[in-house]
Amino acid sequence: MNRYRTYRTEGVVIRQMPLGEADRILTLCSPDMGKLRAVAKGVRRVKSRLGGHLELLNRASVSVAIGRNLDTISEAYAISTFGGIRDDLRRVSRGLYVAELVDCFSFEGSGNQEMYSLLLGTLHRLENGNNLAMLMRWFEMRLLECSGYMPELVHCVECRDWLEPADYLFACDSGGVLCPNCRASSTGALLPLPLNTMKTVRFIQREASFDKLEALSVPSQILNDMERLMRTYIRYIVEREVRSAEFVSRTNN
Repeated sequence: MNRYRTYRTEGVVIRQMPLGEADRILTLCSPDMGKLRAVAKGVRRVKSRLGGHLELLNRASVSVAIGRNLDTISEAYAISTFGGIRDDLRRVSRGLYVAELVDCFSFEGSGNQEMYSLLLGTLHRLENGNNLAMLMRWFEMRLLECSGYMPELVHCVECRDWLEPADYLFACDSGGVLCPNCRASSTGALLPLPLNTMKTVRFIQREASFDKLEALSVPSQILNDMERLMRTYIRYIVEREVRSAEFVSRTNN
């Protein structure tokens, strides 16, 4: 039986790591293969024919040779370089944040077309849009949804009672909001979720498309509350700090 020793796919470069003097180990998010790790030989050399095509955040078509330990990228051409992101530090920081989260939530050998489409759509909006804070919250919510971690915001996550309009607390270890009765017996860390913040997060959760959110004007306090909520919940899920989140914070102004 014939065995194919090369394959072709496309993907977005979401991570890179130096290898030796001239090579890099690249991680790509692809629609059919999920997370893909491969070596790009000589890519750090000035005259490399691969270099400009395999920069971080590039969407590229690649031909890959199967290796014993790591596959090797033999050919590549950039489909999109998202130049509008690279020209703006605020957009760069958020692009790296998006890439790191996709790296955290994707798996090797497990294709996820929904996640790949979300990644591409977010990068396109990040390149051209203005409401970057809302875009990040929408991206986080959609990523949690397609990964099976959508937070419960309508019913108490423990007793399933309907949550009437009020201020609540969010339990990361339970993945949702607790009613007053259940929060009294909770032993985990709880995050404040004021009424207006909860309304806004629910609205983001309901909107599969970003179109209605882009023009939404939200007070800074609610934006800060939502950022703290989503980052803390995501940190709990991935069980580590998301390093690029600090870069985002430093470019908020």
